[in-house]
Amino acid sequence: MKTHTQVVVIGGGVVGCSVLYHLTKLGWKDVVLVERSELTSGSTWHAAGGFHTLNGDPNVAKLQSYTIDLYKEIEEKSGQSCGLHLTGGVMLAGTRERMDFLRLAQAKGRYLGMDDLQLITADEAAAIFPLMDKKHFEGALYDPIEGHLDPSGTTHAYAKAAKVNGAEIYLRNKVEELVQRPDGSWDVITEKGTIHAEHVVNAGGLWAREVGRMVGIELPVLAMEHMYLLTEDMPEVAAINKDTGKEVPHCIDFEGELYLRQERGGMLMGTYERAGVPWSEKTTPWDFGHELLQPDIDRIAPSLEVGFKHFPAFAQAGIKQIINGPFTFAPDGNPLVGPVRGLQNYWSACGVMAGFSQGGGVGLALANWMINGDPGFDVWGMDVARYGDWTTMAYTNAKVRENYSRRFRIAFPNETLPAGRPLRMTSIYDRLKEKGAVFADSCGIESAMWFAPDGTEAVEQVSFHRSNAFDAVAAECRAVREKVGLFEISGFAKYEVTGLEAEGWLNHMLANTMPAIGRMVLAPMLNREGKLIGDFTVAKVAQGHFLIFGTGVAEDYHMRWFEEHLPETGVQIRCLGLDLVGLSLSGPKSRDLMTTVAGGDVSAEAFKFMDFAKMDVGMIPAYVGRVSFTGDLGFEIWVKADYLTALYDLLTAKGEDFGLTLFGSRALRSLSLEKAFGSWATEYRPIYGPYEAAMGRFVNLNKGDFIGRDAAVREKEEGPTRKLVLMDVAATDADVLGDEPIWHRGEVIGWVTSGGYAHYLKKSLALGYVPTALSGEYGAGEFSIEILGRECSATILPEAPFDPKGERMRG
Repeated sequence: MKTHTQVVVIGGGVVGCSVLYHLTKLGWKDVVLVERSELTSGSTWHAAGGFHTLNGDPNVAKLQSYTIDLYKEIEEKSGQSCGLHLTGGVMLAGTRERMDFLRLAQAKGRYLGMDDLQLITADEAAAIFPLMDKKHFEGALYDPIEGHLDPSGTTHAYAKAAKVNGAEIYLRNKVEELVQRPDGSWDVITEKGTIHAEHVVNAGGLWAREVGRMVGIELPVLAMEHMYLLTEDMPEVAAINKDTGKEVPHCIDFEGELYLRQERGGMLMGTYERAGVPWSEKTTPWDFGHELLQPDIDRIAPSLEVGFKHFPAFAQAGIKQIINGPFTFAPDGNPLVGPVRGLQNYWSACGVMAGFSQGGGVGLALANWMINGDPGFDVWGMDVARYGDWTTMAYTNAKVRENYSRRFRIAFPNETLPAGRPLRMTSIYDRLKEKGAVFADSCGIESAMWFAPDGTEAVEQVSFHRSNAFDAVAAECRAVREKVGLFEISGFAKYEVTGLEAEGWLNHMLANTMPAIGRMVLAPMLNREGKLIGDFTVAKVAQGHFLIFGTGVAEDYHMRWFEEHLPETGVQIRCLGLDLVGLSLSGPKSRDLMTTVAGGDVSAEAFKFMDFAKMDVGMIPAYVGRVSFTGDLGFEIWVKADYLTALYDLLTAKGEDFGLTLFGSRALRSLSLEKAFGSWATEYRPIYGPYEAAMGRFVNLNKGDFIGRDAAVREKEEGPTRKLVLMDVAATDADVLGDEPIWHRGEVIGWVTSGGYAHYLKKSLALGYVPTALSGEYGAGEFSIEILGRECSATILPEAPFDPKGERMRG
């Protein structure tokens, strides 16, 4: 066994072997994998082995497509068969709402190049999958790139291909301890000796928590018991094989919450039952291995009853075996991938419950990240940094159980789920609730989406169409545009940067020049490839003292990047979290209200747009900024947490004379759309450069060197190939949600990033990316956007439809 190596991958499941292979494929040959037992000893060996390309996140779908294409490569490299069965599959819809869901899925597939996805009728689905009773279904989506494989063979193919490339694998050798040296490298202490490694990858699967605890972190993963059954040989299966010359295709029955495929001469039926049971909730026993859990047929009986009704042949088939084994999940069901904040050279590759759909993509992204400093893809939906310290063991348990029970249920865009809530609340939560606030949670923080009018229930009807919140949000938007609105901004990310070298460091980290004292600037943050990894408002409080405001969901993501680039001396950065909270006033009467409460001069002449000052508001010490994401005249007021209630009470009491109205995040997005303002994680992501994202005016190429500058120079000189545009959409009862294809003259040429209804202007709007050559075709009438299977005509707008010159915002 080696005593020194570049990387130790801990865990011999499909994900660990994929990471090992991709590291060698990309050029790192001095790598080893350490497994406490045999390869596939955790979740891998008993997996059902299904795979598919579709995913709710198109960026994850791209990596799933890569994974499936990879199997032929590793078979050829290793000489080991993956047991690949590319059968195709049908996703069955039992309701009209599910058909809408499938229309959205097909639409996403269009701009991902999945042109073979077909919406079909229940009759057509029955012809492809004759085991179904078509009377229970409305229709289906057919995907030719679905199937199943041999889990053990696939894992060994990855492992053998990695060994061909120079990797070494040490089996039956448990990792017992991880100790980091002062230089950031690791001593991996195993049963058979110590390996000194530059990097450690936690691909521990069922033991990922334990490998995390070795370095003092609690990863948000939990294993759930998962059951599927295998039938005896079925004459119906034999007849289908004979008539078609093919296997029975893969099938997902969403309403039945079932998945099915052929297994030898019988069938496999699996379920994500609603009464899911966690396995080994606090610790995973190290001696667990190639074992199964005791089946509990009573627990899955309701699902089987539906299955026998929807697929009658199963009712007559004998059950040969029920498999019950544990799989790990993160709270949202997506993997946990990437560098762990605060730990140099410690990498996560766990929580990958769909290992045979995602394992290849996870391995490629992580290998890219380790070798090149960037995953090479937009992996925000899988990044371990999307979670913070609020994801305790109990929170993870609640959210994983909820996610598991809803695995095949529709996730409506306006739906909020109850598990793990409320958890993080500011002091005005109860006051907002009394006013009819309908809350959502982001990073565990409760924030108001909209306010139900007096006498109406504060509950939203979930739908892909406009909901019962539509009129209430419209009223909030009118109040902001015509009088003054109040919005809580506590959920924004806040950072404090101090030190003698703070300004120089920020100028290196961000693409814009830092402001003068008492001023703010908008500043994108780029990675080394010149792609957007953040957008911030930066305020200079004093010499060597800055406050930075950004997107709440990216707080840990951005802190990881900041800390990775922090010099040893001269700069300190602190994440303020909910220690600094705030309220925003927006609308033409916001200055009038501020004048009655502010201890400083807030007139247009004395307190200009993008000014920032420390001033009293009533008796409350605060920071005040002249800015608003609504695109209207506005002020952001930031205070310590213990002053928030007093600030709220003061503003709402004094605001009565000015028609003050509370508004939520739905109205905020509607108003910001009227100004064509983009947002992090939709318009601004690590696949877009600043010039294509209409952020070029906030990039100062002349200020000296900063991260991503050379790439930004190239983008500007060469010109972006695509551009972000705002489109007016002829929608009716449903607006864009994001990820819809944009058509031009019968061809898909772009995609929607976000959008919705602009209530004040009474327009349906969409932001999206189109080829640069088409971005200037204003009013051409040859664009359309596909919404729930219907093409709605769309027009590119040459400028923001509300206050295009920014006169109100700057007034």
